[in-house]
Formats: sequence, C-alpha cells, structure tokens
Amino acid sequence: MRPPRPKLFVCALLAALLLPVAARAQHSLAAARDLYAAAAYDEALGVLEMLPSNAAVDERETAGLYRALCFFALGRTADATRAIETIVQANPLYRPSAEDVPPRVRSALTDTRRRLLPAMIQQKYTEGKAAYDRKEYEAAVVMFTRVLDELADPDMTAAAAQSPLSDLRTLASGFLALSEKAATPPPPPAPEPAPAAPARRVYTGTEPGISVVPPEVVQQSIPSYGGRVVARKVGVVELLIDEQGTVQSAMMRTPIDARYDERMLAAAKEWIYRPATVQGVPVKFLRRVQVVVEPSPAAR
Repeated sequence: MRPPRPKLFVCALLAALLLPVAARAQHSLAAARDLYAAAAYDEALGVLEMLPSNAAVDERETAGLYRALCFFALGRTADATRAIETIVQANPLYRPSAEDVPPRVRSALTDTRRRLLPAMIQQKYTEGKAAYDRKEYEAAVVMFTRVLDELADPDMTAAAAQSPLSDLRTLASGFLALSEKAATPPPPPAPEPAPAAPARRVYTGTEPGISVVPPEVVQQSIPSYGGRVVARKVGVVELLIDEQGTVQSAMMRTPIDARYDERMLAAAKEWIYRPATVQGVPVKFLRRVQVVVEPSPAAR
C-alpha cells in the first residue's frame, strides 16, 4: 500500500483556495497533474473536486480524463468507467492526445463511445426532428449536424454502416438540407432608390425597361472565419459600388456574428469591380454578396 502524502495534499489544497476563482481551474489541473505524476492519486482526486463548476469545457474534459487515470491507477475500475462515460456524454468526439493517456484508457474511451453513441445519436436525431416540426430550423440544423458528425466518428464506422444508424444518416442528411434552406430565407427586396438626378441614380438591375449591365468582379476576397464552426452559416453583404468600381459603403444585410461581420465589412470595402453600366455609361449599383461559412473539420 502506498504511504499517505498529507503534506502534499494540504499544500495543494491551500494554494488552490487562495487563488481567485478565475485562476482556480488552471491551478487545480496543474496541481492534479503534479500529484498524479507523484503517484498521489487520492490527493489528485481531491484537488480535482475543487475545479470550479463554471470552468471552460476543455478544462472540464481534462479534469475528467485525470479522474479516470487516477481511478484506474487505484484499481477503481467502476469509478474509472463512470468518469469516462461522463466525458463521452458531454463530448462524444473528445479525443485526448495519444501521449496524454495510456493504451488502456484510450481503449476504454473507444469502447465507451461504441457503447453509448448509438443511443445518443438516435436521441439527437429525435430532438432535431422535433425542432424541425416546431419550425425551429436553426436548432434543427445544430442537432442534425451533430448526428452526422458523430456518425462519421472513426469508432462508429461499423455501426454507422448498418441499420438503424445507416437509415438515420440518410434521414439526418435530408432534414439538414431542408432545415438549412428554411433557416436561410431569401434576402428582402432592395428598397427603391430615392428620387435623384439621372446621372446619380443607384441601380439594382431590377429597373423595368432599363438594360443594366451589373458590375464584374476584379478583386473580391472573402476572409476566412478563423474559429470553430458547428453549423453552416449564411450571411449577406450589401455593397454600394460607384461609377469607378470601388465600394462606397458596405453593410451586413444578413449578419453572421459580430466579430466576423466586422472583418467581413473591412474586407468588402477593399473589393474592386468593373462598374455597372447603362447604355455603356458607368453607374452606381447596389449589389448583394452571399457569404457562406461551412462547419470546420474539427466540428465534424
């Protein structure tokens, strides 16, 4: 039997309690790692219990992993299994770095995913279909995307190829397409331009009886999203392009999110076009550009 290490545990406990709440999560994880490395498994479990309930998702996942490692080291297999189940239920696609865990724990994560995911996937599909029936299309997109992401997990390859999961893949793909279409209504019609002198009129290409040649793209670079995307997003940028083909103004007619919208508008003001023309004469033109942000590989 290992000798107790009360001093080590008390030092870690006191240090954690003296930290501000915002720093306590990182300290608890660091202290737990040190205690685990020192084979002080009970003490590490005690420190992990001090992790704040509002800790970041990745910190909670790391804490769950170390709980499982400590339980396995103590021979508490049932507790280790419950800890891994908690991790998988919170994030079915969680995969720690190979160097962070021994083969036994990686195998336990794989076995747990294969055991729990079929029921979890069916539940998410049911929730997505219910959201679709309630016409809550954005929520439905999230759930159907999760269904497809979890079906694509390498540990689900065999099960996903067989009924009922193979049937769910087909249904979820169809309802995802329908939900995305319903969640992205067509942009509203362009407002009629205010009366102005003919030379300064703003055209939209919808003027009856007037043949308008729309602007041609010379340079139109759309910035990358730069963050993790769970569900497909579609925005619309409205541009006022002048007689020289430069963008006089830009606004998000259909926003994506505040941070990306700001970058999108900054980029749009640098775009260059060959100007629109009416009977060969350059004119101002109101143009709308659709911007699509696809789910990132890490979210699949």
